[in-house]
Amino acid sequence: MAHNSDPSRDRLNPVVFHGSVAGIVTFLVLTLLFTEQAGAFFDAGLAWVSKTFGWYYMLAVVAYLVFVVLIGCSRFGSIRLGPDHSRPEFSLLSWSAMLFAAGIGIDLLFFSVAEPVAHYLAPPDLTPESQAAMRQAVVQTYLHWGLSGWGLYVLMGMALAYFSYRHRLPLAIRSALYPLLGKRIYGPIGHAVDITAVISTVFGIATSLGIGVMQLNYGLAYMFDVPESLSVQIILIALVVVLATVSVVSGVEKGIRRLSEFNMLLALALMLFILFQGQTLVLLDKVVNNAGDYLSGFVAMSFDTYAFAGEEAQEWKMWWTVFFWGWWIAWTPFVGLFLARISRGRTIREFVAGALFIPLAFMMVWMSVLGNSGIELVANQGVTELGEQALSTPQTTLYTLLEYYPYIGLTAAVVTVLGIVFFITSADSGALVLANFTSILSDVNHDAPVKLRIFWSAMIGLVTVALLMAGGLAALQSAVVITALPFSLVIFAIMVGMFKALKLEGRKAEARRQVSGTAPGGDWRERLDRALDTSNRAGAEATIEHAIRPALTQFAQELASRGQDATVSEKQIEGEPLPRLTLQVVMENAASFVYQVCPHRMRTPSFLPADDDFYVRLDVFLAEGGTGQDLNGYTRGQVVGDVLSEYERHLHFLALAGEGGQVQAMPGAVGELPDGVSQD
Repeated sequence: MAHNSDPSRDRLNPVVFHGSVAGIVTFLVLTLLFTEQAGAFFDAGLAWVSKTFGWYYMLAVVAYLVFVVLIGCSRFGSIRLGPDHSRPEFSLLSWSAMLFAAGIGIDLLFFSVAEPVAHYLAPPDLTPESQAAMRQAVVQTYLHWGLSGWGLYVLMGMALAYFSYRHRLPLAIRSALYPLLGKRIYGPIGHAVDITAVISTVFGIATSLGIGVMQLNYGLAYMFDVPESLSVQIILIALVVVLATVSVVSGVEKGIRRLSEFNMLLALALMLFILFQGQTLVLLDKVVNNAGDYLSGFVAMSFDTYAFAGEEAQEWKMWWTVFFWGWWIAWTPFVGLFLARISRGRTIREFVAGALFIPLAFMMVWMSVLGNSGIELVANQGVTELGEQALSTPQTTLYTLLEYYPYIGLTAAVVTVLGIVFFITSADSGALVLANFTSILSDVNHDAPVKLRIFWSAMIGLVTVALLMAGGLAALQSAVVITALPFSLVIFAIMVGMFKALKLEGRKAEARRQVSGTAPGGDWRERLDRALDTSNRAGAEATIEHAIRPALTQFAQELASRGQDATVSEKQIEGEPLPRLTLQVVMENAASFVYQVCPHRMRTPSFLPADDDFYVRLDVFLAEGGTGQDLNGYTRGQVVGDVLSEYERHLHFLALAGEGGQVQAMPGAVGELPDGVSQD
C-alpha cells in the first residue's frame, strides 16, 4: 500500500479548503477582536442548545450505537473494509494503541480523577458525598467515556473505510452519502457536507488541545515553577504544534503509530503503579462493581434527561452529558477517518467489536482505579483540597492525587510526558485527517501533501489559542456543543447510506450463492496437475497468450454483438512484466461487471516440489475484490466458462437488487491488487 503522497497527482480541493478556512478565519477574527462578547455568546449558545436539543443529543447517541451493534452482529459483519482479498495492515497491538491514542488522548488524564470526584461531590440527583453518590460517580463517568461515544467513532470509521477502500470513493465524509446522492456527492451538497465536517473537526480537536495545554501548563508549573498563564499556554501550543508537524510529516507508520504505542504502555504503567501502591484488592472490587453497575444500568442512564429533577440537575446535564455528546460528535469525522485509515482489511464485525470494546476495557479500568483512588482521598482521608480542585481547576487533580503515593517526582514526570505525547498524537493525527478532508487524492491509500498537513497543524493551534482567550474551559465546552449540532444530522444520513449500500452488497452475495459456477471441464488428472503445478513465469505467460487474452476478447466481442458495452484492456504492473487484463461491461444505471486477471508473484510452498523459489499466480478479481481463483493452466474454453459463470451471477444480482436491473451503481474496487503488489 502506498502511504506517501504523490504531489504530482494529489491536489487541493479548493471549494472545501477555502470554504472551511473562510469559516474558521471569520471565527478567529471575531473571537480575537471581541473576546468578552465571544465568551458571552458561547455561554448563551450552550444554554440554548442544551435546553432545546438536549433530548435530541441523548436519543441520537443511542441510535448511532444501536445501529453499529446491529450491523456488526448481522450477516453484513463478514464484509471486509476493503476488497475481499485485503487483510489488516497493522497488528492487533498497534491497532489498539492507535485506537486508544487517537480516540481518547490527553482528555483521559484531565478527567480521570476530576470527573469522578466532581460527580461524588456534586451529583445531579443524589445526595452529595453519600454512599450512593460514591457508587455512582465512576459509573456516571463510564457513561461519558464508554460505549456511547465509541459507537459514534465506529459508525464513521466503518462508513469511511467501507466506501473508500471497498468502493474506491474519496476518503471523505461525502463518500458515505453516495447511495443517497450518487455522483452528486461531487457537487455543492458534497462540498457542504465536507466543510461542515472540517469545521466541526477543528473545534473538536481544539477543545481537546485546549484542555490538554491547561493540564500540561500545570504539570510544568508543578515540576519547574513555570507560571500558569495564557501567554505560557500560547507558547506551549506553538511548541507542540511544531512537534506535531514533525510527527505528521513522517506519516502514520513512523510517527503516529510509534508515539501511540509508547503512550499506551506508559499509561498502562502509571495505572498499574496506582493500583498496586493503593488498596489493590479494594480497587479491583470497585472495578468489577462499577462495570456491573454500568452495564446493568446503561439503558436507563442513556435516556436520563433529568426531566423530573430540578434546575440544578438540568444545568449539570448541560455542562456534563450534553457537552460530552457534542464533543464526541465533533470528534467523529476526525477519529472516524483516522480509524478508517488504520483499519483497512478488517471485517466489519472485527472492526465493530475491536473499536467498541478494546478502548472500553482500558477506559473502565483506568477511570475506576484513578477515580476511586481520588474519591477515597476526599471521602475517607479528608483531602478537601482535591475535591475543591475537581470542581474548579480539574487540570491539577491528577498531580495532587500522585502526591499521596511514593516517587512523586517520577510519576509527575510520567504524567507530564504522557500529556505532551498525547498532545502531539492528537494534533498530528488531526492535521493529517484535516489535510485528507481538504484534498483530492488520486488514491485512497495516499495521504495529503505535506504542506497541507503543516497548514492544518498551525490552524488547529490558532483556534485553540482563540478559544482559550475567549474564556478557557467554558468557551471550549460551549463552542464544541454548538458546532456539533449540524453535523449530527449528517451522521444520520450516513447511517441511511451505509444501510442501503450493505443491503445491496448482501443481495450480491445472495446472487453468488444462488447461481453456482461451473467447474472447469477436462480430464480430472489434468485438473490435479494444475492444482499441484507451481507455474513459472513462462507458463503463466503462455496461459495469458493462448487462453486468457483470446477468451476475454472473444467474450467481449460476443457481448458487443448483442448490444452490450464490453471492452478488454491491458496494463503493465510496476515490477511485473506480465500484463493485467480487465474485461469490463458497462451497464446503464447499474453496477458494471468487471472480470480482471492479475499476475501475482508468490513464494513456492515448501510442501510442493519446484525448480524455483517463486511462481506466478493469475488471480481473478471482481469489482468487490479477489475471488481466490488462479487461472494458470486453464484452456480458452475453461476461461470463457469461468467468465460466463461470474457474468451470470452479476446479472442475477442486478435482478435481485432492483426492478429490471435498474439499481444504483456503486463504484467497485477495480484495479485493486493483493498486498505486496504495486498499484499503478
